[in-house]
Amino acid sequence: MQPAVPGADDTALGPPCPRCGRRAPAGGGPFCPFCGRYLAALRWVAEPPPGVTQPRPRQAPTPYTGPPRYRVLPRWGFPLGPWRSPVADQVHPDPLTRSRTLVGSLVPLLWATAAVALLAAGAEVWRYVLLLASREGALRAEVVAASDALVASAGTVAPILSLVVGVLMILWTVRTAQAAAERAQVRPARSTRAIVFGWLVPGLNLSVPGSVLAEIEHSAIGRPADQRPRPSHQRPRPSRLLLVWWALWAASVLFTVVVLLWSLRDGVQARADGVVLHAVLDLLAAATAGVTARLVLRITRLLAPVAPRRREVVLRINPASARAAHA
Repeated sequence: MQPAVPGADDTALGPPCPRCGRRAPAGGGPFCPFCGRYLAALRWVAEPPPGVTQPRPRQAPTPYTGPPRYRVLPRWGFPLGPWRSPVADQVHPDPLTRSRTLVGSLVPLLWATAAVALLAAGAEVWRYVLLLASREGALRAEVVAASDALVASAGTVAPILSLVVGVLMILWTVRTAQAAAERAQVRPARSTRAIVFGWLVPGLNLSVPGSVLAEIEHSAIGRPADQRPRPSHQRPRPSRLLLVWWALWAASVLFTVVVLLWSLRDGVQARADGVVLHAVLDLLAAATAGVTARLVLRITRLLAPVAPRRREVVLRINPASARAAHA
């Protein structure tokens, strides 16, 4: 039975103490006068700390639209130079990206030109053999028709491929020269007009293309401009592959002029000699196209080296190491 407090009624009493159960007079304070327990009701409310924003509502996931697509060949990794927006790279690709895009079409066409030139050389050799055989007797009409058809087909396809390859080669040279100058952080040594005229103008095309490619190779290797391997050279010597290409290119241009001038002569012997000259010219064109393909790949890899792909292969398992790992 709960004792009553003298001089106080039930209406003047506060709530019972949760510890001792006695009711203290109202207005007596927040603590129980009998046991000292805190009489106020406790209510815990969890609130976020000041300065914290409320979480945003979760958005609905967007539907899958397929794999990513690129307008140009992407370059993974961190490029040399400051960061640039990938949107700007896709809309306006740099000269190196455009040059590498051309390599995918230029190199196969160069090898195709070399194959067609070899076929044309074989057709010319076959025609010369038939000319030698015709001195001793008549030839079969089917053999002569097949030889003429092969010579005409190869003689038609080879110039068309050479024209397409020439346009792509000039465009690749212009873009690669810009990419090499950008990598070396210098101004291009020749303008676009000078490079194009150097490829097309007779006489200049004997020296300007080789000089331009040597300058591109010099910038791609990353050597300083004042480096001199010999006292007589103002610049580093071009690579052996470039020198071989330069010699083949000059020989092809000069031999083309000789064949054109020789075709103006009349006579049976002049025509027979023209067959031999055409065969030699075709062999020279095939060699030049093949070396050009290798040179284009080499210069492109110098400007944009490809990281080697490494793959780990398990050759054998040491039993002692396996037991130690399980232990």
